[in-house]
Amino acid sequence: MNISYEEIGHLSVTFPAGECTVGQVCKMGADGAVSACDAGDKFCGVVESLHGGRAGVQIHGFATVSFSGAAPATGYTALTADGSGGVKTGDGKEYLVVKVDDTAKIAVIEL
Repeated sequence: MNISYEEIGHLSVTFPAGECTVGQVCKMGADGAVSACDAGDKFCGVVESLHGGRAGVQIHGFATVSFSGAAPATGYTALTADGSGGVKTGDGKEYLVVKVDDTAKIAVIEL
């Protein structure tokens, strides 16, 4: 039996889009638009789509994110943006990390 976290608790919202890329974590700007994160930023979700100046952002549920640096531990781990579209361990919000692939540098987290 395969284990899958896809679509569990999935919730997406459409926001105005600043400078951001599909598949990367993003932050909320003062103007209500989402944009790419700088290193150390807290992130609000993962950009799923971009169309006509709008971004579809997953803000809840299990998401696959890239990471840099040391692999996050499974369980509740503090994460911040790494400045390259992924995450890194740091002084951010704690997220439930349920799967880590150190070779591919990806993790499945609950937003």
